[in-house]
Amino acid sequence: MSFSDSGSSSNGGDYKTFRQITRERLLYEMLRPESSKSTWKVLVVDNLTVKILSSACKMSEFTQQGISLVEIITKPRQPMTSMEAIYFIQPTEANVNAFLSDMTGQSPLYKKAFVFFSSPVSRSLVTLIRKDTRAMKRIGALKEMNLEYISMDSQGFITSNENALEDLYNDEENHQRADACLNVVAKRIATVLASLKEYPFVRYRGAKGLDATTMTTYRELIPTKLAASVWNCLTKYKQTIEDFPQTETCELLILDRSIDQIAPIIHEWTYDAMCHDLLKMEGNKYTHEVPSKTGDNTEKKDVLLDEEDPIWVELRDAHIADASERLHEKMTNFVSKNKAAQLKQSSKDFGDLSSKDLQKMVHALPQYSEQIDKLSLHVDIARTINRTIMEQGLRELGQLEQDLVFGDAGRKDVIKFLSTNNDINKESKLRLMMIFAEIYPKKFAGEKGRKMMELAELTGDDVVAVNNLRLLGPVHTECKSSTTGSFPLKFDVLKTKRAARRDRVGETQTWMLSRFYPIVEELVEKLNKGHLPKQDYPCMNEPRPTFYSSSQSPSASPVLPHSRRTPSWARRHLSDDGYFSDSVLGRASSGIKKKGQRIFVFIVGGATRSELRACHKLTEKLDREIILGSSSFLDPHTFLTKMKQMNEEEEISLDDIDI
Repeated sequence: MSFSDSGSSSNGGDYKTFRQITRERLLYEMLRPESSKSTWKVLVVDNLTVKILSSACKMSEFTQQGISLVEIITKPRQPMTSMEAIYFIQPTEANVNAFLSDMTGQSPLYKKAFVFFSSPVSRSLVTLIRKDTRAMKRIGALKEMNLEYISMDSQGFITSNENALEDLYNDEENHQRADACLNVVAKRIATVLASLKEYPFVRYRGAKGLDATTMTTYRELIPTKLAASVWNCLTKYKQTIEDFPQTETCELLILDRSIDQIAPIIHEWTYDAMCHDLLKMEGNKYTHEVPSKTGDNTEKKDVLLDEEDPIWVELRDAHIADASERLHEKMTNFVSKNKAAQLKQSSKDFGDLSSKDLQKMVHALPQYSEQIDKLSLHVDIARTINRTIMEQGLRELGQLEQDLVFGDAGRKDVIKFLSTNNDINKESKLRLMMIFAEIYPKKFAGEKGRKMMELAELTGDDVVAVNNLRLLGPVHTECKSSTTGSFPLKFDVLKTKRAARRDRVGETQTWMLSRFYPIVEELVEKLNKGHLPKQDYPCMNEPRPTFYSSSQSPSASPVLPHSRRTPSWARRHLSDDGYFSDSVLGRASSGIKKKGQRIFVFIVGGATRSELRACHKLTEKLDREIILGSSSFLDPHTFLTKMKQMNEEEEISLDDIDI
């Protein structure tokens, strides 16, 4: 059960992006069966594979491939005996039995069936199919697609294990549930690599060093177990998939949510992150109000914020102040250059327009309508976000959060902030408390912690969420002394603050509150240079000495000293090509093609928008395609809800209880 070559690894051949290969495999390899003679076909899917398809392709593209109807395998369906069917399903016993039921008996549902499994099918299920001779006569193809992941954007995917955080960190004793979760995640990660024909060096976060008297916990071994499961899948692929690489072509770094507990909580100030944080979005769907057709009232309209929208692609990783400035300038430029917009603004009544003016306006209307809708949407979103920032006092809160993370603020600063800022909502207070508890766990324990939680007016569920952070393990912090002299005095120890991040060398902050970066960004840069410590991040298959030198960009940028220039909410300038200086579209238009081996990063337990942004950034910086995968993507509210619902069911001493 193999598939045809639909793309090339990052080691050679015509370069195609992760999402391009996914889309082409679905449209051309699966929806165009070679032995099919039917013009129109039925596509039968399950609850997961329908998400896989919709994440990579449009319905209009299915129609172009001859798909007239999409059906869910678990739902009752009408017989269409004159049509052929394509099944794209998971290889489960329930799905196989449903398929056999469709194709057996006196009146099967379809004339012929082409079956594509999303991941490797077990021998027992293959035997079950072969035993049914009536169904076998009607099977035109039986293949493993090895494509069981949902693409979130051109560089991100999820394995759709929404409860992975709870399954893996909730209960130490329920290893069976945790093992089952890791096996599914590993299988789906492997299908990503199979689709792209990539065979990676598998790196993973090793268990932290413990003394000989302490037993390593299950949670400590999560990345190790996941890496081993992925490795086992890849070993089988080397033997079963035609043209699968036999030597390493890329790198895979397996992490878990414990690597960075601050990223899911802190307020991230980019357009994408703020949309998913402050707006009521369902995945990428945003609902906003538009004028009704009659013009008397407004009506709700659903839109998708995804890569089909060029404005979204350009602005998603921009600071919210930068995005607002760009949108204002875009709208001004659009009105000044568009004939329909000019005429509409200059004439209050259409009766004032000449026939020539009306003709110009009619010609411009279709394009005008589409462009103004897109611009108006994003202007409305930016306006809503900025209003929320002001109403909830998020600038001051964001500054304190980042000062805590970088060791420039402590307990007294938090107490002062909580005592003087009454407009901060309860969720923001909880997030602040969780950041403080992560960085200063000792200062948050006992009576001091209880008083701080009372000052923040946390509920019982909020306290549970704060205490459950320890399930993810401790945050790595560094001491940051407040002394400026070269001879630290003894009493300076009392003034020492802790930092969960250090300022990046060679990078400037053009915008306020853009100082924070996720740990993933630092790890990927070290991995690219070959500087990731082997004792902390072991490799399942030890890389050759020449690998890192060959995978790096030949023209690495020199390291520049870090600038302490004060960031501002200043305006960016247009470049000569009409794009903004750091526009994604501007960079894409320059014709630069990505080089070097791909880097895959997988975070089990959920990934954040800031981590996806870091992968976008590093793809440009390192000239290597950085692909981020996770069991799911977490917005702050979802992460808080999960932390409130997690329970630690293990023996603890009285000293561990915060009263």
